[in-house]
Amino acid sequence: MPTVAQSTETDWVSRFADEVIAEAERRAPGKPIVCASGLSPSGPIHLGNLREVMTPHLVADEIRRRGYECVHILSWDDYDRYRKVPAGVDPSWAEHIGKPLTSVPAPPGSPYASWAEHFKAPMIEALQELGIEFHGISQTEQYTSGAYREQILHAMRHRGQIDAVLDRYRTKDKDKDKASGGAKKPAKQQQKPVDEAELEAAEGSGAASEDDGSAGGAGYFPYKPYCSVCERDLTTVTSYDDETTEMAYTCACGHGETVRLREHDRGKLVWKVDWPMRWAYEGVVFEPSGVDHSSPGSSFVVGGQIVREVFGGEQPIGPMYAFVGISGMAKMSSSKGGVPTPADALEIMEAPLLRWLYARRRPNQSFKIAFDQEIQRTYDEWDALERKITEGAAQSADVAAYSRATRTASGELPRTPRPLPYRMLASVVDITTGHDEQTLRILSELDPDNPVKSLDETRPRLDRAERWINTQVPAEQRTRVRDEPDTELLASLGETERESLRLLLDGLDTHWSLDGLTTLVYGVPKLQAGLAADAKPTPELKVAQRTFFALLYQLLVGRDTGPRLPTLLLAVGADRVRKLLAA
Repeated sequence: MPTVAQSTETDWVSRFADEVIAEAERRAPGKPIVCASGLSPSGPIHLGNLREVMTPHLVADEIRRRGYECVHILSWDDYDRYRKVPAGVDPSWAEHIGKPLTSVPAPPGSPYASWAEHFKAPMIEALQELGIEFHGISQTEQYTSGAYREQILHAMRHRGQIDAVLDRYRTKDKDKDKASGGAKKPAKQQQKPVDEAELEAAEGSGAASEDDGSAGGAGYFPYKPYCSVCERDLTTVTSYDDETTEMAYTCACGHGETVRLREHDRGKLVWKVDWPMRWAYEGVVFEPSGVDHSSPGSSFVVGGQIVREVFGGEQPIGPMYAFVGISGMAKMSSSKGGVPTPADALEIMEAPLLRWLYARRRPNQSFKIAFDQEIQRTYDEWDALERKITEGAAQSADVAAYSRATRTASGELPRTPRPLPYRMLASVVDITTGHDEQTLRILSELDPDNPVKSLDETRPRLDRAERWINTQVPAEQRTRVRDEPDTELLASLGETERESLRLLLDGLDTHWSLDGLTTLVYGVPKLQAGLAADAKPTPELKVAQRTFFALLYQLLVGRDTGPRLPTLLLAVGADRVRKLLAA
């Protein structure tokens, strides 16, 4: 583990752990340290939202590794309002807009009881696979059980003070304000320009909106009741008595009633008050937030003042995290064409690799997760890092990121016993179309001195590569080996090309391994040029090699490119290679 001095420059997780431990000791020495995340199950919880959980997880895990008691709470904002009907869902679901997410029926065909549970379930499963330990808190349960009752009454008593804090960030036309009878305008946030895709990805990061409450002739109120008749939040508080806690409200559905807030459990504080209230209630020391919450006038900034001035608490250490992009999104069925989810990513990559993508980048650094051909390069980087660590040649920050990816304070994550190159596995299952017997034959011939004896040695990486081939690679890019020789092409070859094929076929028996075939296919053009097998490539030799490779691809798969030739030859098999290449 890097030292504190090193971590300031090389390891962002250690640096934040240092800060969080020091802050927790200042606030409440000896008590469990609280890190927090918040997710709104308003739709598929995607890989951008995962940063909301992964960032505090990594910090909390580092704190546990140092021997401190630390809890990572994950607030499910399932008491947020249902805001819109997503594409692909029955338009009749519009009748539920304004209801809590836990009161909205799940999408058609779902086995879950509510909209919220439908989208929480796959995320919980993905977090378990990623080794992320957390204490889940349903905000529906918190509000409807009365857990926040005293905090709600306190906020209502101090509504004038809250309104004054919010007013510091409101931009309004004084004359129009007076003309409207003193009604407040919604806060106009002075945010830096944000990419549209980034804003879309930010949705679900813990805030259903940047709502700061409503104000009318009766004044400002930070509490929004859900109507007892239609269950929606299309309500307006018309009066409130601090002594009796009687609150009157009307709803757009036509219903109106007076309730005693001390006993009322069907409503919630508006977001810009709810979030700082929870910081104080839970004693949160560390909680990151997305760019949508970190701009001047937005919820994290305003919340810092409300938590201190109203709730007597302290704002957590809260770094802003940047956008997570996606490279390639073919056939993302579970996301309905939207941004892929952690469950989608875990179908095509192992959990430690996905953890590593988040661990190696500081929260304020954007990065992309590859679903296209780039995933092969990502795996190459990962395997190269493992080799460097084994050789003792890796940088300390890279060693730390690798350690955080492969294990937690609770132990090692499951891993592939024999991690063969991902691109090789993908090529093999592409050619064999997942036929286990053929796949094992090819993998057993890669290294005759140390053959693969069971496909279990190569799992789960093999399964991830197969899933990637089947779901993310377009049909026109799949490899299809010829059934019969291309007799027309073979008949048209000149003597030089025929000789190159003979040299290749003559060397198959003595070079039938991955390394041997690599030497053979690169060596044939050298032999034809009168060079030694270990000769350094010249520009002319490189041209000859490319021409030879293109000929082999045409004769084997009917196009100019394909999987690496040594892997392709092994996959096709010596007998079939001879059949297709015999001129």
